[in-house]
Amino acid sequence: MSSSKPKRRIARRTLRSTSTVERYLQAGVVPRFIERASQIEDATRRHRMRLERAYEWTRRQHPDDPDAFAEHWRALAGGWRFDDVNELIDEHNKWYPAERRLPLSPRTGDYLTIGNREWRRTPLDSEWIFRQFPPG
Repeated sequence: MSSSKPKRRIARRTLRSTSTVERYLQAGVVPRFIERASQIEDATRRHRMRLERAYEWTRRQHPDDPDAFAEHWRALAGGWRFDDVNELIDEHNKWYPAERRLPLSPRTGDYLTIGNREWRRTPLDSEWIFRQFPPG
């Protein structure tokens, strides 16, 4: 005889209600904006790790020539592709306000956020790379 517990059924009302993150989590469904934020953070972390290795490799290639290092690093960073994470960032910027049900400001017509934190994410580019790993 099996001693496993019977599976707990989730009420239909709980599944239909999307007003709070807590209700999503009670229903066992992760909201898309949370899932996407995690994907963005993971992809950004992967890029940063790869860039760190490339930065160190470039440093080793030009140990005594800072100008050659800077030139090589700028060329490498300028060609770096962030298509995967930037696609997620674009999706976030397009859908986050509706998914999170952010209120609109009647004065500006823009979405308000909790704690006045900017909800838009900036796509990654070579400037982002240079803030992390300066060429000189």
